[in-house]
Amino acid sequence: MESMSALVHLVSLFINFRDFEFGEGSHHGYRWVDAKHFQLPAEAPQDRDVLAALIAHPQFRDTYDGAGVQDWPRHGQWWLHRITPDDYETVDAATAVGVIRSWASQHGNVPEPLEARLRQEIYRPIRKATSTYLLGQLAEDALHDYGPIHIDYRELVVIDRPAASLTLLVAADD
Repeated sequence: MESMSALVHLVSLFINFRDFEFGEGSHHGYRWVDAKHFQLPAEAPQDRDVLAALIAHPQFRDTYDGAGVQDWPRHGQWWLHRITPDDYETVDAATAVGVIRSWASQHGNVPEPLEARLRQEIYRPIRKATSTYLLGQLAEDALHDYGPIHIDYRELVVIDRPAASLTLLVAADD
């Protein structure tokens, strides 16, 4: 499956926790969620093939360090060639939402405006998805040369076949 014809990058959205007022005893922790939305082809193949197309897509080459998408062999903290579709484990919607929710609230209560945005733009699409995948633990030697730049990093792939969409969700910190 060729990535350019298989997946079409539509739009990316960025939710920066620093844009929200946190109450007493809570803080933003320099966290954010990046969501890259793709359109699936009309005759999308099996999920593992779609995951392979995502990994091969140029938008996947993002280290989430502020440099944006580059033509380099890295994704997140890892060497690109060390990530395969088999590194993603199937999870149900409740587990996927729980991963993001517990990550988001690790430094205290999440302000309601941020929680509302997460419900609308992150949790709702997860709950509508036909399949959801969580990037599992990769081997330590999969870390690239300036690897662990994020303290906490979570990655989900959300596939919604009726909507012909795939969303790559990365939740991390600066």
